[in-house]
Parts: sequence; C-alpha cells; structure tokens
Amino acid sequence: MAKLNTEATAPKQKKNLLSNLKWIEEFSDVQGDIVETRAHGGDEDFTTLFENRQKDSEIQEGAVIEGGKVVAIGPEYVTVDIGFKCEGFVPIYEFKDATGIAKVTVGDILSVYVERLEIEQGMIHLSKDRADIIKAWDEISAACEGDQLVEGIVIAKVKGGLAVDIGVKAFLPGSQLDTKAVKNLDKYIGSRMKFKILKFNKKRGNIVLSRKAVVAQERELQRAETLSQMQEGMVVAGTVKNITEYGAFIDLGGMDGLLHITDMSWGRIKHPSELFNVGDEVKVKILKYDREKERVSLGLKQVSPNPWEEAEYKFPVGKVVKGKVVSLKDYGAFVELDDGVEGLIHVSEMSWTERVKNPGKFVKVGDVVECKVLEVDTRNKRISLGMKQLQENPWDALELKFPVGAIVDECEVKSITDFGMFVDVGMGIDGLIHVSDLSWNKKVTNPAEKYKKGDKLKAVVLGIDKQAEKFSLGVKQLERDPWENIKSRYRTGQSVEGLVTKITDFGAFMEIEEGVEGLIYVSELSEQRVEKPGDIVKLGEKVRAEILSIEPKDRRISLSIKQLGRSEERANYETYMGDRNKKTSMGDILGEKLKGALKKDE
Repeated sequence: MAKLNTEATAPKQKKNLLSNLKWIEEFSDVQGDIVETRAHGGDEDFTTLFENRQKDSEIQEGAVIEGGKVVAIGPEYVTVDIGFKCEGFVPIYEFKDATGIAKVTVGDILSVYVERLEIEQGMIHLSKDRADIIKAWDEISAACEGDQLVEGIVIAKVKGGLAVDIGVKAFLPGSQLDTKAVKNLDKYIGSRMKFKILKFNKKRGNIVLSRKAVVAQERELQRAETLSQMQEGMVVAGTVKNITEYGAFIDLGGMDGLLHITDMSWGRIKHPSELFNVGDEVKVKILKYDREKERVSLGLKQVSPNPWEEAEYKFPVGKVVKGKVVSLKDYGAFVELDDGVEGLIHVSEMSWTERVKNPGKFVKVGDVVECKVLEVDTRNKRISLGMKQLQENPWDALELKFPVGAIVDECEVKSITDFGMFVDVGMGIDGLIHVSDLSWNKKVTNPAEKYKKGDKLKAVVLGIDKQAEKFSLGVKQLERDPWENIKSRYRTGQSVEGLVTKITDFGAFMEIEEGVEGLIYVSELSEQRVEKPGDIVKLGEKVRAEILSIEPKDRRISLSIKQLGRSEERANYETYMGDRNKKTSMGDILGEKLKGALKKDE
C-alpha cells in the first residue's frame, strides 16, 4: 500500500473536516427545526428547511429582497417576513402619507432594502423607501435607454424650475415646462405629468426632465386631429389661452383660434377680461377657417340667438320698460334692457324743462331706471328711450298760460349768447329772445352790451313749438313796428332827409325815421362814377334823397341822391316854364307883331 502523504494532505483534510463539521452543525440545526416544527403541527420536510437555511446564508447588507410579507404593524416599526430565521423591521414613517396616516396592512407584499444585520440581537433593519429608490433608478435607467417617458408629481418650486418626484427626486427647468414661457410656476405644484429624460447620471444622482418636448408632441397630435375634423359652422370646446385688448386666443386642441372682441357678446364690453380668464373653458363657433394659412376665426355670441331679432316684439314703441344704466356719454345714457340689447336715453329725453348737459346729474352707472320706448330700429340695433315721457308735460300747460301774443310780465335772464338770451318764464321752461327781436330800429350784435344775467324784463310770446320744445319771445314787439303801414307815410318819388348811419362798399344807409333805414346804392350817389361811397357822403352827415321803391315785406327802401337831383332840376325847369307862360298874353302877342312890322318898314 502506498503511504499517505500526511504533510501534503493535512491542510486539505483539515479544510474538508471543517466544512463537514459546519454541514453537520447546520444539518443538526435543521433536524432540530424539523422536530420543533412537527411538534407544533407543521409538515415542513428536511429539504425545504435546508434550502431556506441556505437562502438565509445569502442575505447581505445592501441587498434588495423581493416578496417581503408584512406580518405585524407596531407604533414605530412594521415587521416584515423576508424568509430569514429572524424577521426584519421597517420604520413606520416610511408608510405614512402627507396627512400622517400609515398606508400599510398585514399581508402586504413589498420589496425591502437590507440596511443592517444584527443577527445576534435577532434584528434586521430594513427600508422600503430605499428599495423603492433603487427600483426607481433601475426603471428610470431603462426608460432613458429606451427613450421612454416617465411620470411624476411636481413637489416643490426650486431655483430655476421645479422639483419632481418620479420615484426619485428630479429637476425640471422652468424653460422646459411648456412650449411657451411660464411666469407662475407655483400653479403646477401637486400636478401629475409625463416627462422626457434629458440628462441621467445615477452615480451623481442627477436627473433633468423636460415637459416641453412632451407638450409639443401631444400638441402636434392634437393639432393634426383638430385640423382633420374642423369645419366652418361647428360649435367646439376650447380653453382660453391668452387675452389681449382686441380679443382672446382659444386653444381648440393643438390649434389656436382668435375670438375677436366684437364676436364675444351681443351686448357691450370694453375689454375681453370682463368675460374671460386664462384657463376658462368655453364653447365657440367656427366662423371662418383658412386651411392654407391655418387661421381660425371664432365667435361666442353666435352660439346663442341674436337678441335683436326679437327686440321689436319684446320692446314695442310706447312700452314702459326697466333697465340698468351701463354707460354714460355726453349725449345720453345707455340702458341694458336685455342680454345684448341696449337703448339710449338722449339728454333731450331726460327732462321737459332742464337743458341737460351732464347726464350724470340724472342717472349713474348701475342705476335701474324706468323709461318709455320711443323708437326701435332693429336693423341698426338702436332703441330710443325717454324718461321725461313718464312725467307730465309742462309744455301743455305753457300753451294754456301763455298763448301767442300774450305779454309775459316778468322774465328773468338766465343766460346770454351771441344769438340772443334765454329767459325763465316761471314754469321751469326757458324761452328764447332772439337778437332780431330785441329792437325794431337797432341791429343788436351783442345782447350782453344791454342786458346781464338776472335782469327782469317784459316780453311778448311769439311762438310755441311743443314738438321741438321751443318757446320764442320778443321785446321789440312791445312797441309799434315802424314798418307797419310804411306806405301810408311814404311814397315812391318822395324826397326824404336823414342821417347817414352806415357806409359800405356797395352804398350808404340813411335813417329816414327811428327804426326805418333806406339804402342808397353806390350807383345812386352821383351822376359821376363813384369808386368809394365815402367820397360822396360821410357817416353822420344829413343828406336828402328820393325814394325809388318801398318793400314793406322785406323791410327795404331804396333811395337815390342822383335821382333827387334830376327830379329837382326837372321841377325847377317846369317852374321856370310855368312862370314864363303866365306873362304871355294877347296884348303881348300883338305888341310883338307891331314891333316886328316897324322893324320891317325901316
């Protein structure tokens, strides 16, 4: 027999012996476990317990164990069976949500991370969060390699952007939030969205996300679908994307349309912000769609019936209506009678007696007023309203109290203008005394030279126009009109004398009596050609002239100095000839004949 090399085989035999001793020790422990298990009614066999014991020997710190089972829940820890000879413990706070409630029940299956082994103390420290993070990193790595999208929740605003929980904390730059610039990042906190991974570094724990690329892609898909279905006349849903002074841009799903301010409401609006806020959901009608330029014009008011179509029937002339004052202008107040239907109370329809310059003295924006429908023009979308028509008309009483020709004993001057004076007759109605009715004989150009505000005077009623609300008075009518029966005092061919009151390029005016003037045309000033009337007559000079014509209706008398000269010359000649004829008798004739005969004889 060969001799064994004990020196060479000693180390190997020693190693095998130690291994066998360890196996025998484990075998003995397994046998003990079987005995103990079966004593308590269990039926595990040797092979199963031995395999589990082998599995226990593989558990190491830093490992992730799948299939852990929650067996107990305590105030500080959740006990998890991970198939080891002792159970593991996960801190309960890892299961709590934002409200502080632990979301875990006995029997839950979960993955855990082995943080620390304390076998001798019978404890294994586990972490569910770290297992989730490791799992998330693996999923994120796979998504990054496969160019796939990840989903997460925006958890906080950070410098330059937002922090996002995608299983692990990631950074979303503000520039990558949307296809357009976003000013308010806070509104996205708490939102769940999909992202594309721009940068991924597991070693540094750095992940950069982009939502901009996702939005652009989704918008393009929506745009293509929207364009394929879009037709004029359709009513579609959209979201207010942007508001300007002239309208609002509506996102129809990847495609923006313009809702102009004139197509927002049948009524009056000053700015689109009165109706909309960014983000509002609206239903609009497609008014026009240009496929080439991909431009869409939208209408909101067209979704509902035009209220003006029934305005003529809802607001007939003569009907008393109520409405809210929505706008004031210098010329009146606009009153909303119905949604989209407004009427105008003109300043002239606010009061019977007062000349309204500021409508704000009678009504204010927001007031509910009662008025009467005066006129309806549905074609031009106009309704005329009146407030004074609901009050007694003082013009009816005025006509009874002051008929034409009556003398108003006391009128108070309220205001003076270039064309006349407004006077109060005591009934809240102002009458007008025109400049032409102030004097018969003097042309008044500035009433303020003779009258002032507050003066009291008498006047004659010349006319009342209730329709136009005009009350005409006169002062000169208190005296006799000098032109009345003018032909009874003067005749054509009569010689008159007076003062030159005015000189013009075409002639000179001469006053022949108080309140009566005649005109001497330049051609009637002299037998010679006259270039300037002032060369012949002077202002204030007393002259004589002959009346050529009298026209009482036009209050006009034509005079002539030239004709007067001719008439006087003719009269002198006739006088001369008349005197001569008186001296010629029969004796004179015989004497003349005798003288002639004597001369002949000589």
